[in-house]
Amino acid sequence: MNAPRTYPERPIVGIGIVVLREDTVLLVRRAHPPAAGAWSLPGGAQKLGETAIAAARRELFEETGLEVGKLVLAGNVDSIHRDAEGRILYHYTILDFAACWRTGEPCPGSDVSAAAWVAAADFDRFALWDEARRIIAAARAALTGEGAHLI
Repeated sequence: MNAPRTYPERPIVGIGIVVLREDTVLLVRRAHPPAAGAWSLPGGAQKLGETAIAAARRELFEETGLEVGKLVLAGNVDSIHRDAEGRILYHYTILDFAACWRTGEPCPGSDVSAAAWVAAADFDRFALWDEARRIIAAARAALTGEGAHLI
């Protein structure tokens, strides 16, 4: 039996992936709650028995049809949403990976309604969450910095 995503007993492991192409990053528009309509990084929940790396690759492919090569762990985000009474409605601990784009154009899958390559100068227009901006910066640093641990 799957644990409920709303009002969970414990955090759910989420996986995100930052795909960089020159001076742009791949963003998707969420089609379902908790962030329906919002632009974010591709990703979703890790499945039981699935490694974090496998989850990152699966989610990227399911949401955009893209595949990438080597991955680097860029960082983590805690996404906690409360209801009007203050109870925890959603709680995700998100592990974010980064990769460089190779080929192909994104084609939105069932969990997203759109995908776009977006430059940092346009993040405000996409109302991108501050934590996503932080992870994108960390991904750029991890992919270009010395000692990046590629997986």
